[in-house]
Amino acid sequence: MPKPKYRNPFRPGAGHMPPYLAGRQQERQEFLRLLEQDVILENLLLTGLRGVGKTVLLDTLKPLAMQQGWLWVGADLSETTSLTESHITTRLLADLSVVTSSLTLDKRTVQHLGFGKPTKVERKLNFEMMSQLYATTPGLSSDKLKAVLETAWMVMRRQDARGIIFAYDEAQNMKDHSAKDEYPLSLLLDVFQSIQKKEIPFMLLLTGLPTLFPKLVEARTFSERMFRVLFLDRLNEEECREAIVKPVDKLPEKMSEESVQLAIRESGGYPYFIQFICREVYDVLLQHIGREVFIPMQDITRKLDTDFFAGRWARATDRQRDLLQVVASLSDCDNEFTLQQVSKKSRSVLDKPFSTSQISQMFAKLAEAGLVYKNRHGKYSFAVPMLGQFISRQGT
Repeated sequence: MPKPKYRNPFRPGAGHMPPYLAGRQQERQEFLRLLEQDVILENLLLTGLRGVGKTVLLDTLKPLAMQQGWLWVGADLSETTSLTESHITTRLLADLSVVTSSLTLDKRTVQHLGFGKPTKVERKLNFEMMSQLYATTPGLSSDKLKAVLETAWMVMRRQDARGIIFAYDEAQNMKDHSAKDEYPLSLLLDVFQSIQKKEIPFMLLLTGLPTLFPKLVEARTFSERMFRVLFLDRLNEEECREAIVKPVDKLPEKMSEESVQLAIRESGGYPYFIQFICREVYDVLLQHIGREVFIPMQDITRKLDTDFFAGRWARATDRQRDLLQVVASLSDCDNEFTLQQVSKKSRSVLDKPFSTSQISQMFAKLAEAGLVYKNRHGKYSFAVPMLGQFISRQGT
C-alpha cells in the first residue's frame, strides 16, 4: 500500500507535544523570572485540570532552563514513589545522579597488596556513592538527604551550572502516611526549604491536578510562601484558533470558518479536546480531498465520551452519580459550587435529596476518585474539564 501523501498533524495523547503550542507565553515568562533568582525564594507549581496542557508546558520549560545555564532532572511521580521516605529519597538521588555521575567527589590513594606502586583512584558522584553517603550520615532521613544534596552542590559549584531544576510531573500523587509513620511529602518540602535557606540553587518545579496545592499546604503550612502557583486555564478564542489553523497551513484541505468555530466551541478551549476533535476532523478531510465534507461532531463527541470520560464516570457509584447529576444541573457547574448550592438543588430535582453533611462526605470520596476537588476558597469544582456537559448527556 502506498504511504499517504499527507499525515494528520494533531496528537491527542497524554502529554504529547501538539504540532503548534498556542498560548502559555505568560507562564513561560514567569518561569524565566524565577530562573533569575540568586537565592531560591519561590519554587514553581503548575496546576490545572486534566487536558489543559501541564505536561506539554513542562516539556517546553526544560530548554528555557538549559539556555539560562540551569541543569534539569526529574520524572513522573507515581503513587509508589510516595509510599515511603526511602522511595522518594531513591527517586531524588537517582534523578540527581544523571547530572553528577561524571563529576569527581575526591581522589584517594590506594595501596595494593604485594608489589606495585600506590595508585590514585577517583570517586565519582554517582548513585552508588550518594547512596553510601546517605547511609553513613547520622540523623533522620531529612538530615541524610540534606547532607547528600549539600555535598552534590559543593562538587557541582565548580562547574558552570547556575543550579538544578528538580521537575516532577503528576505530583498530586505525593502524600504523607501518618498511620505508617512515613512522611515522604513533608520530607521533600523540609529538605528543599532547608537547602534553599543555605542559598543552594536547587529549585522545585511541580505539576499536578488542583488537589496538589492543598496537599502541600496541609503537609507544611510554609508551602504557601514557598511556591509560585500558576493555574493553567483554558485557551482564549484566538489561541484556540491558532492551535487549530497553524498546524494545517501546508495541508491541501482546510477547515471552513464554520467548522473552526464549531471546534472552538465544542473544545471549550481545552488543548486536549482541540487535538482530539481536530484529529477526528482531519482523519475525515484527508480521505476526501477536494470534496465537501460534513464534520460529524455528534460522532466525535460520542467517541470523546467513550475515550476520555467513560473511565472516570465508571469510578462513581450509583448514589454518587445521582449527586453528580445534581451538580451538573447547576447553571455554573463548570466553575465552582458549594455544599449549600448542591443541597438546595437536590431538594428541587430529587425525591431523596442530599444534606450538606452527606454531600461533604461523598465529595471526599469523589475527590479520591479524581472527579471533584476542593479549591483554595473552600468551594468545590469538577476535576475533569467539561465533565458537567458529559454528565448531562448521560441523562438524555
